[in-house]
Amino acid sequence: MEGRYLLEMTDISKGFPGVQAIKQVDFRVGYGEVHALMGENGAGKSTLIKILNGIYKNDTGEILFDGQSIHPQSSLEAQQLGISTIYQELNLIPGLSICENIYIGREPMGRFGIDWKKMQKQAQELLESIGLSYDVKQTLSIQGTAVAQMVAIARALAIQSRLVVMDEPTSSLDNNEVQILFDVIRRLKRQGVSVIFISHRLGEVFEICDRVTILKDGVREGEYDIRDLDEISLVSKMIGQKVENSEQRLQDNHYSYSKEPLCSMRHISNSRISDVSFDMNPGEVLGFAGLLGSGRTELIKVLFGADTEYRGDIFMDGKKVHFRIPCDAIEKGMALCPEDRRIEGIIPNLSVRENISIVLLPRLTKAGIISRREQEKITEEFIQKLGIKTTDMEQTVKNLSGGNQQKVLLTRWLCTRPRLIIMDEPTRGIDVGAKAEIEKIIRELAKDGMSVVMISSEISEVVRNSNRVMVMRDGRKLGELMGEDIRQEIIMNKIAANEKFTEEDQYEKADKKI
Repeated sequence: MEGRYLLEMTDISKGFPGVQAIKQVDFRVGYGEVHALMGENGAGKSTLIKILNGIYKNDTGEILFDGQSIHPQSSLEAQQLGISTIYQELNLIPGLSICENIYIGREPMGRFGIDWKKMQKQAQELLESIGLSYDVKQTLSIQGTAVAQMVAIARALAIQSRLVVMDEPTSSLDNNEVQILFDVIRRLKRQGVSVIFISHRLGEVFEICDRVTILKDGVREGEYDIRDLDEISLVSKMIGQKVENSEQRLQDNHYSYSKEPLCSMRHISNSRISDVSFDMNPGEVLGFAGLLGSGRTELIKVLFGADTEYRGDIFMDGKKVHFRIPCDAIEKGMALCPEDRRIEGIIPNLSVRENISIVLLPRLTKAGIISRREQEKITEEFIQKLGIKTTDMEQTVKNLSGGNQQKVLLTRWLCTRPRLIIMDEPTRGIDVGAKAEIEKIIRELAKDGMSVVMISSEISEVVRNSNRVMVMRDGRKLGELMGEDIRQEIIMNKIAANEKFTEEDQYEKADKKI
């Protein structure tokens, strides 16, 4: 080793017309180190990584890799140098086998074409070297997201990468799968491979990373040993201001319960859910806590009319209802911000104005003509109200940050003046500052009398924002928590124990009332 660092990016700047993306950034990664790269959306993380991968050419500065100056002109050149990047949207081919995905473009050849036995043997050995055991002949499409993530890592190692960049690698993994990934990362460290870890999940950064570099507004805020920081100080450095902790926020989260529920679900069951009941009160934030696959999303699909194959009853305002399609639920005053805003929510190639007003088109149409003036009036009102950062209302939604895309999606539903809004993973994949803004909006909606169902894989987020928490696992409801019992450690213990806890037969009493 010629120096302390495998990677040294010094004085790196990159500008685009009208925008200075990063300015004089220094970034260093040690040998066999897991280094977090953090910052809000727009802080410059993606630009820095694209320069490292040869996608962008830096305007100033130098890149040293293992002591040698490098100038990659493409991702392929970066890979040949030993640098691989695993993006959030995995670049794999589901219809091919695991071993084909690992060695695609570099298949071992024999006399009559691809040497399949050799490729399968090499793939098996490669996976075993990082502690994994899969049938490499199986098609990738029948595997879960976690396996696909591991295959992407194996492919990076197959080209003998010494530095692996992981961009939001845990965004689609449950807690058990995250731990498997972390075991693999620790094994890579022991083998001398360095990892750049990009994530919005603070707990994961503290668990797996050695050091962290923070970018803010295109400038390096600092580089720290992870042991010298806590979550509050890390967030404060990222957004440039003090952040209140979850306990302080919870103390301000007062709520007076209504005697009459707005909505009730009774003994709901289907192929994924087993006998779940709950009430939804006016002006309340009800948090759903549970691991991936616990049945939270499946339950709200029943409530919103997106799944009609169920047993049990749904009541609105004390009257039994049966939603055949989501439009039925919308007419009753419901709204849903789905789990995947890019696929199920926003319409990427339409403008902010078009995305916001699309659900109002029937109301804004007279004699077959859409009132553009009304569209613009409503859009401008909510851009100001929710603080959507956009050049103007005609900007294409796909060009907004994740947090602003989420605000556009939320605005679309607020235009309908719903009484109950369901928010499934409302802060997934957005930066810390935008998270705080979305959480503030949720609490303000409840304060104004709207009912909010909030589903989040981040339990600390549920704790911060909920008046009541429903805990689920494996399609079953374990129970509910209120008041001082809404604490992260209690929720985790309940999920781990997988046992129902006492609720004083509240739903049997409520059934008689309905």
